[in-house]
Amino acid sequence: MKIVRLIFFIVHLGTLFLLAATLLNAYVPPKTFPWFNLLSLGFPVLIIVYVLLTLFWIVSWKKRAFVFMLLGLLFFKPVTRWINYSPKKNETQDLKVISLNAKGGLYGKENIESYINSQNPDVVLLQEYGAKNTYHFNGLKEGPQSYVITIFSKHRIVEQKQLIESDYTHNNAYVSHTDIEIKGKIYRFINVYLQPFKFQKNMVKLNGNSEEDEQKVKDVVKRLIPTFKMHQEQISAIRKSIDESPYPVILAGDFNSVPNSYEYYHLVEGLQDAFVETGRGSGTSFHDYKFPIRIDYIFSSTSVKPVSYRVDRSVKLSDHFPVIATFKLEK
Repeated sequence: MKIVRLIFFIVHLGTLFLLAATLLNAYVPPKTFPWFNLLSLGFPVLIIVYVLLTLFWIVSWKKRAFVFMLLGLLFFKPVTRWINYSPKKNETQDLKVISLNAKGGLYGKENIESYINSQNPDVVLLQEYGAKNTYHFNGLKEGPQSYVITIFSKHRIVEQKQLIESDYTHNNAYVSHTDIEIKGKIYRFINVYLQPFKFQKNMVKLNGNSEEDEQKVKDVVKRLIPTFKMHQEQISAIRKSIDESPYPVILAGDFNSVPNSYEYYHLVEGLQDAFVETGRGSGTSFHDYKFPIRIDYIFSSTSVKPVSYRVDRSVKLSDHFPVIATFKLEK
C-alpha cells in the first residue's frame, strides 16, 4: 500500500505542476513557449485527476489532503470558466445576444432561421454561416457580410470594419467590429472566428495501434502549435479594436480556444465573461467530440452587465451549440 500511495503522491504532484503551468498562459505567449497553451486543452482531465487524488488522501486520513485542498483553490476560478453555478439574477434585460457557428448551414439553414426567430434576439453573430446562404430573421437586418462571419441586428448599424480577413491560403480567420446604436447609445460588437485547427474526427481518434496513434498525436501537435502562434497575431488586432473603442464592447464568437488558454486570458482582459458572471452548468459548446470543449464565448465591457448566459443543448443546428447571453445596459 505504501508503494501505491507513493505513486499516487508523485502523480498528484505532477498533476499540480501541469495545472499550475496552464496559469502561465496569462503571461507567456505561444511564440515564446507554446506548450503551456497545449496543456490548456487537457485542463478538464487534469483537474478531475487532481480532485480524485485529493479525495483519496481525504479518505485515507492523510494530512497532505489539506495541503492539496489548499493548493487546489488556485484553480477555483479557472474551473468556473468550464463549469459554473452562478445565482440567478432577477434583473430586467435590455439586450439579448446569440452567437453561433453555423457550420455552413449543413444541418439545415431553415432550422437555424426557425430557432433564431423563436428566440427573438436583438443581435445575432454567426460564424461559418455559409457564403451561399441567405438568412432571413424576423425583425433583424443583416450587416455587411464577409465570407465566414456576419451579424444581424434589430437596431441601427452605424459602421462596420473588417479587422482580420482570410487570405485563403495561410490565414483562415475572420474578425469584424460593428458599431450599433441601441437606445441612443452606440455599442461595439466584435464578431470573432479565430484560425481553425481544421481537424477531422479520424485525425484525433486513436484506434489502439501504437505506431498509428503515435503518428496521429504528432500530427495533431504539428497543427496545434502553428495555430496557437497565429492566434497570438490575430489577438493583437482584436485587442486594438477593444482598447481603442470609444464605445462599450461586446465580444463574441468562435475563438477556437479553450478557457485557460493564452487566447482566453488576453481576449477577456478588461472584459467580463458572461458565462463566469451568470452561467450555470457546463460551458461546453462544441459537441462533435466526446470531450468537454468550450470554444464559443460572449464577453462584455463592465458597463454592459450580464443578466443570464446559456448554452442551448436542446438543439443541434451545427457541431456547435448556440450560446445566448442577456444584458442590462447602463443608463
